[in-house]
Amino acid sequence: MFIGSYAITMDAKGRMAIPAKVRDALSSVCEGRLVVTAHTEERCLLVYPEPQWLDLQPKIEALPNIHRKARRMQRLLLGYATPLELDGNGRVLLPQTLRDYANLEKKLMLIGQGKKLELWSESGWNQELDTGDDDESMPEEMLSLSL
Repeated sequence: MFIGSYAITMDAKGRMAIPAKVRDALSSVCEGRLVVTAHTEERCLLVYPEPQWLDLQPKIEALPNIHRKARRMQRLLLGYATPLELDGNGRVLLPQTLRDYANLEKKLMLIGQGKKLELWSESGWNQELDTGDDDESMPEEMLSLSL
């Protein structure tokens, strides 16, 4: 559903215009209603069409919160989850708490991830590309993927 990388900007009020291609896809699957939340492993945001989020939320809530990592995941994903809606100009207003979490400034990158999008600061995205996962071994599920 969502593929590609888009360089976008955010104004001083925290509004960002969604690229037309992404906006069209969002309009068709969720009438412009989104849920934006914190990524649990990286300083970026996850942007879900509302129906995707509504499917995911009960799974997050059902995690066994006896485990420290599960509690952290619940706190970040549910605690930062913010319903947003595209305005008439195809923009969304990101709350300050989300902007602070992901260190977002004027220049941003919107990255398609299939059923969701990631929103990065431009500098954070460039650093992610430069660093990668050099110190982590590849998960077994990825070994069978032929690209």
